[in-house]
Amino acid sequence: MATNDKLIEVRDLKKYYNKGAIKALDGVTADIYRGDVVVVIGPSGSGKSTFLRSLNLLEEPTGGSIVFGGVDITKKKVRNAEGRMVKLDIDKHRQKMGMVFQHFNLFPHKTILENMTLAPMQVKHMPREEAEKKALALLKRVGLDDRAGAYPIQLSGGQKQRIAIVRALMMEPEVMLFDEPTSALDPEMVGEVLDVMKELAREGMTMVVVTHEMGFAREVGNRVLFMADGKLLEENTPEELFTHPKNPRLQDFLSKVL
Repeated sequence: MATNDKLIEVRDLKKYYNKGAIKALDGVTADIYRGDVVVVIGPSGSGKSTFLRSLNLLEEPTGGSIVFGGVDITKKKVRNAEGRMVKLDIDKHRQKMGMVFQHFNLFPHKTILENMTLAPMQVKHMPREEAEKKALALLKRVGLDDRAGAYPIQLSGGQKQRIAIVRALMMEPEVMLFDEPTSALDPEMVGEVLDVMKELAREGMTMVVVTHEMGFAREVGNRVLFMADGKLLEENTPEELFTHPKNPRLQDFLSKVL
């Protein structure tokens, strides 16, 4: 489903801590095209999550650029349609990027329906009736329409993560970012969340997924990025990367996880 339409362009991305003593990202360059399912793998501490969280500036890079939809979102000021320099509205760009975290981040004091309709009503000024109708349709899609009035504490981890995914879809994002979406789940719940993600991929949703699920990377990704020590060491199709790994660090990693 990937196209030649470049959606996100990352160039020489750096994220340093302690005055450069810790290099969480050390010059990462990558492109994400519309329709891509890019899976990011690597050992713990390799910079995978930092890379993902930098894409919507939840982590502010030390250097480099991230061009999203033609705008370098790492700049404080950008040129508007009239050619004037104006302050970058990062929230406007974040609205186009759905984010799904490891630990769901649902509001515990709100029902599932309220969790889903809050952002569209407040940010997009969607009428309540329209927001609720859309939320119920999305809940039905993941088999949870009967849980609309429930609270997060009443749901399993797998159900919460499916809710987190459709909550992000409420904003009609151009790209979905997944930060280890199954790592906090019991093993029997992993499949139900991956099934929702596979369905999104089949429908052409652009996705960047940080995961330890190698089966998902092989089956659903059209490109896999391998990171270690803050660097992007290898990038290829799943078939090539898993069958013919070139980088010694990748060969070592795969020998331990496959």
